[in-house]
Amino acid sequence: MESPPQLAVTVAITRRADPGRTAEMAAWVRAGTSLAETFPGFLGTGWVRPEVGSAEWHMLYRFADAEALRNWEESSQRQWWLSSAEGFVEHTRVERRTGIEGWFDPPREHEVDEPGAPVPAAPPRWKQAVTIWLGFFPVSLLSAFLLMPHLTSLNTVLRTMISTLILTPIMTYLVLPRVTRLLQPWLRR
Repeated sequence: MESPPQLAVTVAITRRADPGRTAEMAAWVRAGTSLAETFPGFLGTGWVRPEVGSAEWHMLYRFADAEALRNWEESSQRQWWLSSAEGFVEHTRVERRTGIEGWFDPPREHEVDEPGAPVPAAPPRWKQAVTIWLGFFPVSLLSAFLLMPHLTSLNTVLRTMISTLILTPIMTYLVLPRVTRLLQPWLRR
């Protein structure tokens, strides 16, 4: 029997730091990114702050699979990096996600130091596909009637680019959150 494909894992972390120590925090962030980049399976990272002067820093990092993530999270390099921020960085929240099921899971909170926190089980892929289709079909149909008549003079690539630029945020921020909330009992069954 063939083993299931390994799914990439994304970790979202919220950290707090004194807004007066922004330069130190930015240097610490860059150091962590540089270290993570050297690990096999590292796919990328990003940091954002909700607004200028905010104490919160939101970080995402992604590894090719759970084993690559575990190798990073249990590494002596990461432990050294985390310890270098003691006294000015507070670790407040961690979420782990695989694939696209972040759309299907309610937000969870747990402590950063919680050892071996489980990755939440995703609904089966076929249920994810059905859910996406249930949102995508009416949005596409509406687009065919309201948007496409205005784009007929454009070539196919431009028409597709414009429609996906408009439809993707609608799906991501309006449709999928509502559809998944409605279907939550079925998705969890």
